[in-house]
Amino acid sequence: MDYSKALRELHLMQQNYATFFSVTNKLQAQGDSYFEKLTSRQYMTMLAVAHLPEDNTTLINISRELGTSKQSAQTLITNLEKKGYLITGASKRDKRAINVKITELGKQIMVECGEKVVTLMSDIFNNFTSDDLETLWRLLKRLDSGKNEEQIGFEENVNYKFEDQKGFQEAQIRALNHFVSKRNISE
Repeated sequence: MDYSKALRELHLMQQNYATFFSVTNKLQAQGDSYFEKLTSRQYMTMLAVAHLPEDNTTLINISRELGTSKQSAQTLITNLEKKGYLITGASKRDKRAINVKITELGKQIMVECGEKVVTLMSDIFNNFTSDDLETLWRLLKRLDSGKNEEQIGFEENVNYKFEDQKGFQEAQIRALNHFVSKRNISE
C-alpha cells in the first residue's frame, strides 16, 4: 500500500500543530508587550468574566470560556484579585460556587487595555484582508468545535458594561480612529 498521501496529511497536521503552538506563544508575548498593568492571559480572564452573565461568573464557567483548567483560571483570578481588579464572593445560585466580579478599578484597567488591544489587533492582523479574517475565524471555530464541547468565544459586545467608566467614550473613539487609519478603512 502507498502511504504517501497519508504521510503528507500527517506531515501537514504536525506542521499546523507546531505552528499553532509557536504562534500562541508569540501572540501571548506580543500581547504582554502592549499592556502595562496586565498580561495577555489576565486581560483575557477579565474579558471572560465580562462576557459571562453576572450571576454565572463561576470558576468553572470562566475556565470553560478560556479553554483552560480550573487551577489555571484560579491562579489568574487570585492574582487579579490581589491587584484589586476582581473580587470573589459566594454565588447566589449555588452555595458551593464562587462568583467573580470586576471591580471599579478593574473596569478602568479594562478601558485602558481595551484601547491598546485595538492597536494590538490591527498590528497582529495587519496583512490580513477581511476575507482572510473571516476564513481564519471559520476554520478556528471548526477546529475548536471538533472537541464536542459548547462553542466558546467572545462574540457578544460587552462595551455596555464599561460605558460608565471615565474616559470610555474618548478611548473608544481614539482606538477606532487609529484602527481605521491603520487598516485603511474608508467610510
